Amino acid sequence: MARTDQDPTGPDQAGAAAPRPAAPDTTAAGVTGAAPGTRHLPWLAALAIAYALTHHVGVGLAWLGSIGETRWADWIDLITSYAVLLPAAAALRAGRAGPRTWTLYLAGAITYVEGHGIHLAANSVGNVAPSDIAHLWDEYAGHYLWYGGLTLVFVALAAALATRPAPTGPWPAVLALLTGLTFTTNALEGQFAVPALLLSAAFTAWGWTTRRHLGRLLAIAFAPALLMLIAYGIWHQGFPEPTELGWI
Repeated sequence: MARTDQDPTGPDQAGAAAPRPAAPDTTAAGVTGAAPGTRHLPWLAALAIAYALTHHVGVGLAWLGSIGETRWADWIDLITSYAVLLPAAAALRAGRAGPRTWTLYLAGAITYVEGHGIHLAANSVGNVAPSDIAHLWDEYAGHYLWYGGLTLVFVALAAALATRPAPTGPWPAVLALLTGLTFTTNALEGQFAVPALLLSAAFTAWGWTTRRHLGRLLAIAFAPALLMLIAYGIWHQGFPEPTELGWI
């Protein structure tokens, strides 16, 4: 007689009892490209504050006076590249930027550091021994590399984060306005007004196309900058530096 005893668990129960593969981790830490939440926002805030403070250090700290033949403000200005570029990199990391974005950021960061170094050295020398060559390296070579590098950093940030969810509350808009104001004053005092007009228009358009997302901060920052530059140019029939007008 054939045996009728079988595994008491049965084929279905045995299959159910067998260990199953663990479900994939769907958290932001476990999946490349997963939504990073809002971890990039504090770094963007730190960047906006650092940008506004360090890019006005020459004027804001002029009252400290000199140390030998150099100014205290020049020495403090040495922290500018660190203060601006490190929060930008941290925001990209928190936002899980891709390799192309990091490549763009790296190109911008190198250009930014080179331009700032040229500006700082030429400006410090020019304060003691003014000359046409010091003016050239400071106002043109230095500023164009410095602000051009900053533009690439801003583009990298926008490419990585502009379509992320928009933040709530008034402070993001306030910091965006502060960024736009800093961009405007730097452009006017740094012989960069005409390129700044074009860049402001481009960033404003980018902000408009991403206005339902974080990119709206681009429009909040650069639309006022564009209007201020246009108004300033019409008022003065050109773009004289504020120092030439006795404003600083």
